[in-house]
Amino acid sequence: MRGAIFPAIMKPTRGQVLGYWALLSSALTLSVVFWFSSFANTMDNNAYDWMFRAWAPTPWEPRAMILAIDEPTLIQPGAGMGRVRTILADGLERLTPAKPKLVAIDLTLADEGMDAAVDQRLARVLSTVPNLILDCEMMPDGRSWEYPLPLFRQYAAAVGHAHAHPDRLDAVSREVPLELIAGRERRWSLSLEAFRVDAGAPIMESPGDLEIGKTVIPAARETGRSLKVRYLPPRDDGSPRIQRISFLELKQHPELAERFRDRAVFVGVTAQTLVRDRLFTPYSDRVPTPGVEIHATAYETMRSAAFLVDAPPSTVLAFCVFLMVAIGLTFSRLSGWASYTAGAILLALAHATPNLLFRAGIVFPVTAPLSTAWISTVAAAAWQHFVVRRQLHKSERDRQRYQQAIQFVTHEMRTPLTAIQGSSELMTRYALSDEKRKQMALTINSESKRLARMVQTFLDVERLTEGDMQLKREPFEAAAIVASCVERARPLAERKQMTVIVEPLAGRELTGDRELMEYAFYNLLTNAIKYSPAETRVTVRVTGNNGECRLAVADQGIGMDEKELRNIFTKFYRTKKAEASGEVGTGIGLSIVEQIVTSHGGRIEVESQPGRGSCFTIILPARALHYDGN
Repeated sequence: MRGAIFPAIMKPTRGQVLGYWALLSSALTLSVVFWFSSFANTMDNNAYDWMFRAWAPTPWEPRAMILAIDEPTLIQPGAGMGRVRTILADGLERLTPAKPKLVAIDLTLADEGMDAAVDQRLARVLSTVPNLILDCEMMPDGRSWEYPLPLFRQYAAAVGHAHAHPDRLDAVSREVPLELIAGRERRWSLSLEAFRVDAGAPIMESPGDLEIGKTVIPAARETGRSLKVRYLPPRDDGSPRIQRISFLELKQHPELAERFRDRAVFVGVTAQTLVRDRLFTPYSDRVPTPGVEIHATAYETMRSAAFLVDAPPSTVLAFCVFLMVAIGLTFSRLSGWASYTAGAILLALAHATPNLLFRAGIVFPVTAPLSTAWISTVAAAAWQHFVVRRQLHKSERDRQRYQQAIQFVTHEMRTPLTAIQGSSELMTRYALSDEKRKQMALTINSESKRLARMVQTFLDVERLTEGDMQLKREPFEAAAIVASCVERARPLAERKQMTVIVEPLAGRELTGDRELMEYAFYNLLTNAIKYSPAETRVTVRVTGNNGECRLAVADQGIGMDEKELRNIFTKFYRTKKAEASGEVGTGIGLSIVEQIVTSHGGRIEVESQPGRGSCFTIILPARALHYDGN
């Protein structure tokens, strides 16, 4: 099927094809550059959060639980943040008999307590906690770590950091760094250490992932070992999926301790007004999420292997290139509703691909494919509307004018055909004398040759225009073709009582196709006669210098203004003097003359003023002869 961009009546040029694909390549480049902008990253984040909620996995029952220091716990008499170690010791004493699988404490126990007895009591309790994991914190300068007191650390099975870095653009915590390095010391995250202790296997590292037992965690070293947290949707009643029991509830209802049996217990502060590590997540709705819950969810992500991985940038770029090429081919090969339907399908594919891949656990950015698809579609449509449509209309106009030219040629052929037909009928119908019969035979021969030359000249010029014809390379004298054209044109001038003045002709030898050059000069000469008033004169001269030959034809017609001079050699353009004279013409003669002259390595100069006539001069490369003659 012929395309809408390059329809059947218009063969695209190499420049048009290259321009079309250069435009689409620019659209692709613009989309890729936009992909790396902050605005695009914000759009990708919003799309990620939407897909996160829309395509949530089937919820599972978490193993993790949270033992929370909430507002009711802190406002009890004798409580408060200054008494948090006492609260912690009381709660762990009640928790430990239930034999939890592990206990990860999201509290930095790095400062010397105000009461040594309280610290000693907390240490004794920690010594009884199975698989204890304590928190450490990177110092603000990023060069060292703040660890729990040795009094507490000696009982820890592992020490991990509890940092959950929010996104710098919108402060939403979508990932947690499983690895942080301060100075020369590296620490794994609290959630990763909890999963390692739970699995009872070491952490095996590779550049692209971490392996613990049979679980391979997609956390590449080049991304800082970041893990996308698979947050669980809230329960039907709006409560968090990971169950919370506060220290106050455990104190008031000791039987609740049994719920922690064989669970991964994360201990931390959840009070909204007294803690700074409360972050937003894709499920947060104005109410932030405690940091301890984020790390408990990260642990659940690893335990259930519900991982989300980023699509490689090379894959994203390849998909964008595919969209650009597919859209380009769609609008260049299809037409009408077929092209728009195919374009709509490709746009739908660009929108659907990130959603389909997200359901498969692959995070694919939306801005890159969507911007590529939309900008490429707009660019292709704009090319079609503003560029190709204009070319199409121009081709239609040229086709119509060519039809007019063919009609003109047909009209010109009628004269010799009429003479041939009339002479042949007279010869067959009447008994003519030998002399009359011979005269008519000569007429038929002359007119048939004239007809053949007319057809051949028109075809030669068309082939020359298309570049399908090689010019003859033969020497001939300029004066000879001028004299021949003047003799042929004198009868036309005499009918209008005009005088053709031939000034002394310089002897110059030209090289090229004599017949075509004679056609060109004859066209200029007959134009000067046809489009000039009666009883005026036409002057012909041949001069030469500096390796050039100048063949000039000057008339005393109405002349031309600057606008006409700019368009005089445009195909099918008719001047005011042609319209005023009433002569039949198509406006292709001068364009043919220009093609002939330029194909011989020459040029045409035109001098004209309204009311003072015109002078057309053909300038060709030539060499001087040893004589001057007429």
